[in-house]
Amino acid sequence: MYPELITLDLPVLGTITITSFGVMMALSFLTGFWIVRLELLRKGMDEELAGDVLMGAIVGGIGGAKVYYVLLNWPQTVQDPFGMLFSRAGLVWYGGFIGGAIGVSLAIHRRKAPIPVLADICAPALALAYAVGRMGCFLVGDDYGRPTDSWVGIAFPNGSPPSTAGNLRRMFGVSIPESVPDTAVLAVHPTQLYEIGMSLLIFAILWRLRREPWKAGRLFSLWLALAGVERLIVEFFRAKDDRFFGPLTLAQVISLCLVAVGIAWMTRLRRPPEPADPAPASQ
Repeated sequence: MYPELITLDLPVLGTITITSFGVMMALSFLTGFWIVRLELLRKGMDEELAGDVLMGAIVGGIGGAKVYYVLLNWPQTVQDPFGMLFSRAGLVWYGGFIGGAIGVSLAIHRRKAPIPVLADICAPALALAYAVGRMGCFLVGDDYGRPTDSWVGIAFPNGSPPSTAGNLRRMFGVSIPESVPDTAVLAVHPTQLYEIGMSLLIFAILWRLRREPWKAGRLFSLWLALAGVERLIVEFFRAKDDRFFGPLTLAQVISLCLVAVGIAWMTRLRRPPEPADPAPASQ
């Protein structure tokens, strides 16, 4: 893995480390911007809207991710609020999605553009950008899965944190035989790659269907459902200890909500319009 790419010593700013995660996050935003711009041009809409979508996604996404992170880790936030707010950690996807959705919606509303149409344009962009961002998680060795003896297993000796037996026990509550020393680096499910593969498949589906003569908003609702199913599945393999509702993690509960909203929205948009009431007969 390559968590750190370049270390720069700058006169005023001091030492700055450029990480593979940071680079891939920047590329994910640019990828989303590129897809949105292509679709705006195809639909004959103002391509400058892509810049507004990008800024709303960056500001709202990063802000929402940090808010979600500090609330999810409130005891640590109370002890060290400055460190929790300004650390490099904490870019949680669902918080970023909620904050990004708010930021993009405000940007679109300010330009008086149709939100359902822009939502459909953003759907394939979100799928592809998510895949690019997850590659950053893989390169830095973050968000990996539980230990496995399968051929797909990958060890992260320099991960964030390293996939040692001790870290898996203490940080993620994974049950590992006591005979395995804490310092042993274990092969784990590369859940980042699982998500990349599924997200690329979702992107391919949405990209193929984007020209269908659907009602505005239906493509985005399909993305909601597919993205929810993807995260629901991958959470079963993740190294996590935040069971929220029985065997389900908080992310899985949110995923189920997204699936339900997406299916309900698609169902509603499939219904034919209600027939207009007949005009009253003239007296």
